[in-house]
Amino acid sequence: MKCSGMENWILKANYFGKNNIPFVFLVDFNLSKPFIEKVSDIDSSQMLYNFNGYTNCNYKDNTFNKSICIKSYTLDFNKYEEAFKYIHQNQYSGNSYLANLTFPIRVELGASLKEIFYCSVAKYKLWYQDEFVVFSPEIFVRIDKGLISSYPMKGTIDASIKNAEEIILANEKEAAEHATIVDLIRNDLNMVASNVYVEKYRYIDRIISNQRNLLQVSSKIVGKLSEDYNERLGDIIVKLLPAGSITGAPKKKTVEIIKHAEKYDRGYYCGICGYFDGYRLDSGVMIRFIENMDGEYYYKSGGGITIYSDVESEYRELNNKIYVPVG
Repeated sequence: MKCSGMENWILKANYFGKNNIPFVFLVDFNLSKPFIEKVSDIDSSQMLYNFNGYTNCNYKDNTFNKSICIKSYTLDFNKYEEAFKYIHQNQYSGNSYLANLTFPIRVELGASLKEIFYCSVAKYKLWYQDEFVVFSPEIFVRIDKGLISSYPMKGTIDASIKNAEEIILANEKEAAEHATIVDLIRNDLNMVASNVYVEKYRYIDRIISNQRNLLQVSSKIVGKLSEDYNERLGDIIVKLLPAGSITGAPKKKTVEIIKHAEKYDRGYYCGICGYFDGYRLDSGVMIRFIENMDGEYYYKSGGGITIYSDVESEYRELNNKIYVPVG
């Protein structure tokens, strides 16, 4: 059943974990609308999910058209620039070193949200009550056999650009941004685990879509949990929220700054979703997100801002992320 608050959500996650009961969960960006439910109790008419193959839908039954078109309206550059300048002012003042700036951008869809769920290709896919659809490539944390791992994703480039991989890995701004977020996630994991280390640093993921192909840069960070971790799944997850990759550093102050700059409620966008199969937990960050807002559709998109960021290139990146990865 749904929970009324994070305390109940934590208690249920701990109980399900202790008793090896499979469950699916969502937590919104503001930690105000948590959802947790036993897999056996989820109504597929209200929620469809596919988290790395762990799913409640039958793809053999769908006959949806894979030709999905998105028409994107232009976000007012002046509006973006105003928010960007506010963040930069705080960064020059030393209040933040990295801030993830996002905006909702109106789009027209050539398909329903449920069709997008079925046709998109991503690690973490979710359709929820026809309110929103998520097709996210970004892992939040995985827990398996006493180890917790996180995979922050920072740095995006159009794969069609000549020498794109070399360019993104050599970019000083992108390298600084990635280093900052890896350090933040490493510190976060130290709150819940021991022997935390970076196992793999700045590797390339390829994101394929029907509009454009992208390269994104990720790292892998690992730590060891205590022997009773299954009894504390809820506590572990909540200590790490909100996700560092979609907030910034230092996290608490940067969240205040981006809320003032963005002037809208992210809702479930930039929250997390995932499952526990009774033994392993896998979760994703809810980016690549389309929401139904009073009958109009908005694609929520964003990117990391540092003191080295250029407003025009960040604005372009924001718009370049408006796509549906269709296989």
